[in-house]
Amino acid sequence: MLTARENALRNARFQGPEYIPCRVVLVHATRALHGRELEPVLARYPLLFPDFVPGQCDYDNYPFPPKQSVGELIDPWGCTWRCALDGMVGTVVEHPLADWSALDGYRPPPAVPMDAHQITGDWLDAARQVRHAKQHGHLATGSIYHGFFFMRLTYLRGFENLLCDLVERPPQLPRLMEMVADQVDGTVRRWLDLDVDLLHFGEDLGTQTGPILSPAMFAEFVTPVYRRLMRPARSAGKLVYLHSDGHVLDLLDEFENAGVDIINPQDLVNGIDNLARHAKGRFCISLDIDRQSVVPFGSPRDIHDLIAEGVRKLGDPAGGLELVIGIIPPTPIRNIEAVCEAFMKFRTYFWD
Repeated sequence: MLTARENALRNARFQGPEYIPCRVVLVHATRALHGRELEPVLARYPLLFPDFVPGQCDYDNYPFPPKQSVGELIDPWGCTWRCALDGMVGTVVEHPLADWSALDGYRPPPAVPMDAHQITGDWLDAARQVRHAKQHGHLATGSIYHGFFFMRLTYLRGFENLLCDLVERPPQLPRLMEMVADQVDGTVRRWLDLDVDLLHFGEDLGTQTGPILSPAMFAEFVTPVYRRLMRPARSAGKLVYLHSDGHVLDLLDEFENAGVDIINPQDLVNGIDNLARHAKGRFCISLDIDRQSVVPFGSPRDIHDLIAEGVRKLGDPAGGLELVIGIIPPTPIRNIEAVCEAFMKFRTYFWD
């Protein structure tokens, strides 16, 4: 039997895994909403929640991460975030470089590791986590924080300002882009020094109906930076994972040109049939199961059928498919259980 790490590597490289890797992410708002009533479900699915310890969480004093606590905070880049709901990441409301006059005195923060919730750690702790993962047969992942380049530019300049910049091309824009890319490059190289298996990059690049940037504009401004940041990982034989919410089908060529191995498209926004035509076999697909309609508001049968469709149309015995979902409120407990049941049923669909 393969370890989880061996299975994940073989799956991503189309080398014949033993099962489809599955991941259920319960955002903090969901855990806080259901509290102790959720624990029996987690206990019934140890393969999906291997780190769950009954009674470990104090639901009466839930420990929300800093960026997911109601109020405002300033991140290491000087961007002011506002959170309106405990347990969900907020939005940037003040942009330190909204006026270009601030650029001359601006300095980016040092390269530091961050987890999926944007909590800053240190490199000694990151090294311990990498060693622990490998020793226990798990994939060792280095996380490049969510919003590492395009979104970071919007955080620094403001969304409308940045889109105008990409059209008007002010002389300060290349300098800002280079500054952000240099900072991320330092983070990439620190993770590679720790010999991780995979580098996880995260940006949201799509709307409900198409990409934020046209493919031509993406190719001009974003792909060269992505290629620069991802090439060291590819050269070292590591996997490159790109998370991106929204409709991104039109950007698949750019993802491929940049060196992405694993894409993380949302199923219904992009269309399962579209993904089968344009992405299957070309990338490993880490399929993001719907969180907007079916999972929070559908029936358990609806959830079963959606996951079944994704597996049957996008999966293959050679590998190339992962299943992942981030469960957000107001998803009821019965639907969370339905997701877990379907994941466990279909994870071995091609090998049963």
